Amino acid sequence: MKRLAVFTSGGDAPGMNAHIRAVERTGHKRGLEVIGIIGGYAGMLAGQFEVLDRIRTANILDRGGTVLKTSRCPEFHEREGRDKAVAQLRAHGIDGVIACGGDGTFHGAHFLHEEHGIRIVGTPGTIDNDLSGTDFTIGYDSAINTAREAIDKIRDTADSHGRLFFVEVMGRHAGFIAMDVGVACGAEYVAVPETMTDVDLLYQRILAQGRDARTIVIVGEGDELGGAMELGRLMKERYGLDSKVSILGHMQRGGSPTVRDRVLAARLGAAAVDALLSGKTDVMVGEQHGEITYVPLEQTWTSRKAVPPYLLELSNILV
Repeated sequence: MKRLAVFTSGGDAPGMNAHIRAVERTGHKRGLEVIGIIGGYAGMLAGQFEVLDRIRTANILDRGGTVLKTSRCPEFHEREGRDKAVAQLRAHGIDGVIACGGDGTFHGAHFLHEEHGIRIVGTPGTIDNDLSGTDFTIGYDSAINTAREAIDKIRDTADSHGRLFFVEVMGRHAGFIAMDVGVACGAEYVAVPETMTDVDLLYQRILAQGRDARTIVIVGEGDELGGAMELGRLMKERYGLDSKVSILGHMQRGGSPTVRDRVLAARLGAAAVDALLSGKTDVMVGEQHGEITYVPLEQTWTSRKAVPPYLLELSNILV
């Protein structure tokens, strides 16, 4: 292997730049030329390739987002689009690829290997922490700390006015962010996609606080009842309770990555380079119990990662 490429795809996540830097530095230490693909799969299709060096990857550790940019690429869902991407990889002499992203990114990476034999490994870059095969994903720690800071501030105004707040956090169909910040911020209830939201129990917990007391309810965006807005509407319709709704949204993806995310991103980036050099392909490089692990890309989305039961129990005990 002489030339490898790295790209970021799907939703951006804090720590992706630390990952890019680690791939560049490790690749050069191993005698490789490292190429950055600008704009994810869309950039791959368009042939947007650039050489990465120490200067290009200097002073990016503390930056949020991704200096290689990212995108959603519907064209890559079709075989014709993937054929064009492979033609670009081969035209640029790419011997191996590192794909940093979530399950959509890994679907594309798996097809590149399955259909064309491209040597490719994935690294988990998503704030949702929903990929099987790794304890944590790049960006997750930063996202929960951003959400925690925002919720702590919301509590101040909730306390001052004695209000009920529904705070919606990101996570798609996984409740990891909601559950962690719910426990960390002392929420009276946490609604996550993995469990059925008990509206009557929620009402009883609100009553237990007193109608004029501060109450914080954390809602994962994939909650089966439809999110924080719908929960607020239901509480008004059924019980006559007024509430405020705060949807944190994409602020959770931004900002400088935490130390934990920078270290994880660097470790996985370096391990991904070495995985390709050792002949591994069609796998995700993850970290479990402090050790580097390799799982088939397909397993990352076919094996559902569950919110730890102890967190569900803990959130109920600490109410």
